[in-house]
Amino acid sequence: MIYFSLNRNAPEVSFQEAVVRGLAPDKGLYFPKEINKLPDAFFETIETLDNVTIAYEAIRQFVGDEIPESDLKTILKDVLSFDFPVIELEKNMASLELYHGPTMAFKDVGARFMARCLGYFNKQNDNHQDITVLVATSGDTGGAVANGFLGVEGVEVVILYPSGKVSEIQEKQLTTLGQNITAFEVDGVFDDCQEMVKRAFLDEDFKGKRTLTSANSINIARWLPQMFYYFFAYKALKHKTEQLVFSVPSGNYGNICAGMMAQKLGLPIDHFITGTNANAIVPEYLKTGDYKTKSSVATISNAMDVGAPSNFIRIEELHHHDFEALKNNLSGYSYSDSETIEAINYLNDTYNYVADPHGAIGYLALKDYLKTNKAQGVFLETAHPIKFLPVMPKAIADKISIPSQIEVIIHLEKKSILISNYEQLKEQLLK
Repeated sequence: MIYFSLNRNAPEVSFQEAVVRGLAPDKGLYFPKEINKLPDAFFETIETLDNVTIAYEAIRQFVGDEIPESDLKTILKDVLSFDFPVIELEKNMASLELYHGPTMAFKDVGARFMARCLGYFNKQNDNHQDITVLVATSGDTGGAVANGFLGVEGVEVVILYPSGKVSEIQEKQLTTLGQNITAFEVDGVFDDCQEMVKRAFLDEDFKGKRTLTSANSINIARWLPQMFYYFFAYKALKHKTEQLVFSVPSGNYGNICAGMMAQKLGLPIDHFITGTNANAIVPEYLKTGDYKTKSSVATISNAMDVGAPSNFIRIEELHHHDFEALKNNLSGYSYSDSETIEAINYLNDTYNYVADPHGAIGYLALKDYLKTNKAQGVFLETAHPIKFLPVMPKAIADKISIPSQIEVIIHLEKKSILISNYEQLKEQLLK
């Protein structure tokens, strides 16, 4: 598979080069040159297939022959070693739980897939250079990347996170592992972290000293595997409906963008819904046609505290930069913290279902959409509620037991390097 930059001013590259580079030299995100629909027979018989087979059929055209079939299936078997249950709440509404992996966040799949791809490429190249994975996180990405890359030979991971703006458990997951993982605590917001990462990629002073790549969803190996969730949900719900819609709590828009890629491959998804918090960049765009990025605002759904969503350019590309086509495929809603808490309480009281703040927003957006549309709706529950105890209603927080994945890190010592600007980051990386 060949990839090109969405800024269209950089050379085309292979899958491996796109993964290693992360961002194109012209600051553009990589995008596949071709997207081929899967055969109808695949969808007609999907309920007979296991998750690894489904994932392989979905991803193989994007990897091409750069990872042989047997090795790619081995990677996928390792990546998909946990469940993705669809929990039915009522006749036309279900939750897709994506938090049953090692760091209890949906980003485990993409982080693990990317780590194993880089590990495979390193093993195949006797003269490989060590790679530094530089990543910004607003919450769950850091922990998923840290866990996914822990101990991977030839890869050093550097994580930037906004001080005081991730939960205690999220912070523990990215600051306590040691080995090849280093955490930088940034005096600022997520957008500051993301800007530092982008700036480092374009800094000529790193040439010959560090090979930098990103494990944010700007990296194709982090972004594309998120398609799998939608295939798995369709497999579970295929017998129920012909009209399937997904409500996706969205921050950087990588997850919902991956769902749209699955749709492009032929997966029968009727519509997408984006739910977000006060950082309502895309819902406002869908209303006005005027795309305006802003400084991010801190909320209790912190993984969506993004004022300049990186992946939205890919969503536009998937819709051929046609605003009307996008509006026909995507609805957008935003909610306050108080509305989010109210939804958490409602889900608990009505269904005995405990949602985290992001999943609660996904539920609210789906509920609003279904008021005027008839369909089978699925909202994505993207992280375990245990990660957000300080902002959860106390009565609900008190009944959440600590999963084993969290128990092993909660008492470990945090180790981070405090920085406030790019120059300090650069100084540390060039030591």
